[in-house]
Amino acid sequence: MTLPMLTGEPEVITVGADVLGEALDAQAVPRVRVDWRPPMPGTEADLARVLADPRRAGANETAVRRLTSARPQLVGVRPAREVLDLPEGTFLHAGPPIEWERASGPLRGALIGAMLLEGLAADAGEAEERLAAGRARLDSCHHHRTVGPMAGVVTPSMWMFEVRDAEHGGSAYCSLNEGLGKVLRYGAYGPEVLERLRWMGEVLGPVLRTTLERSGPLDLGALIAQALQMGDELHNRNRAATSLMARELAPSIVETAPGHAAEVLRFINGNDHFFLNAGMAACKVSADAARNVPGSTLVVAMARNGTDFGVQVSGLGDRWFTGPAGVPDGLYLGAYGPEDANPDIGDSTITETVGLGGFAMAAAPAIVRFVGGDVTEATAATRSMYEITLAEHPAYQIPTLDFRGTPTGVDVTLVARTGLLPTVNTGIAGRVAGTGQVGAGLVSPPASAFTAALAALAEAAADAA
Repeated sequence: MTLPMLTGEPEVITVGADVLGEALDAQAVPRVRVDWRPPMPGTEADLARVLADPRRAGANETAVRRLTSARPQLVGVRPAREVLDLPEGTFLHAGPPIEWERASGPLRGALIGAMLLEGLAADAGEAEERLAAGRARLDSCHHHRTVGPMAGVVTPSMWMFEVRDAEHGGSAYCSLNEGLGKVLRYGAYGPEVLERLRWMGEVLGPVLRTTLERSGPLDLGALIAQALQMGDELHNRNRAATSLMARELAPSIVETAPGHAAEVLRFINGNDHFFLNAGMAACKVSADAARNVPGSTLVVAMARNGTDFGVQVSGLGDRWFTGPAGVPDGLYLGAYGPEDANPDIGDSTITETVGLGGFAMAAAPAIVRFVGGDVTEATAATRSMYEITLAEHPAYQIPTLDFRGTPTGVDVTLVARTGLLPTVNTGIAGRVAGTGQVGAGLVSPPASAFTAALAALAEAAADAA
């Protein structure tokens, strides 16, 4: 009897490192490629324990269903002191909790601006002295169902987008977007920054409040889905989403505030990122719907404060797992370069948390002109994120991938098993307080944040056994 293995054409299977595979390709030898990677070093025991947790599969199914079934709607615009019960002298910031002593330059600059905006200091020097002396209370935006782009500083007088989940009933908040350049969220606090913020508090916020009272709730999920079809990825490209939002709101703005309609519409039209903050609140309320499912390994928050990158996991409550924030690799404005860049900062990674931003770059080929790289790399980045996520979003679809749903629901165990880290695209803030934006690019989170979360999941699984 002759064995087919000895008489037939050889079939080659390559696994792991691709050096052999590339040599075979150069010789036109057919092969079957198995894309296998070893787990992150030191995670084997924790992975085994978490994967054996009998709660995990059902818990993740529940958490993903809640996230993807959320129906975020913009229902109002109100001051932070009203919707967050934020007292004077308390400021919220992006990312995990941090104190002044460890705060980065852009966060310090934004806090100085916050002190000036609220009338708690006469000048920048006095503001810095009072902050260093602990005369202001700092807390994470996420602890208040809130997200803030870049430094993410929220003061009591700022007006907030109020987003409600029509499916699960939760609410989330985000400040109004200032535009690009020298703005508070990038750590700038000059006279033009404060003047713009005061106008937003005196004119923009009240106009938007009366507009939404007249028009009724705005379906943000539908706008996000449509904007993906029009070339946005909803983190660093929001041009289509902003245009759609302006079209929805414009008639009511004209009807309710004819005296301010021109300046409000001109401001929105001149700010392609105006939708970003409403979109972030939509992502926050969606991710929050998936929180607190015992045994779930789903990531429900990724956030940075300019010093630390932190994640929160559905099955682990409000605990933060952190590692050092990295410096983005990207394109710089003017004469700025990598030496001017601050480490990654902002709550806007809530977009990646629900499958947008860096996870949806295949939908936005034009984004590469803003963050660097090319269209092929952007598509490859999206495809790779399917390897570390639990689902494809049923509503958020990518035309160039045959309308495949965006990769949604980062799973801590899949990150550890593959060694792949979430792809994040981001703006780059200047490291010196008061500088503002210096560029935009791509950044990878620290692996240590995910391995620490995995270790805590393993401990929780052992306790539940």
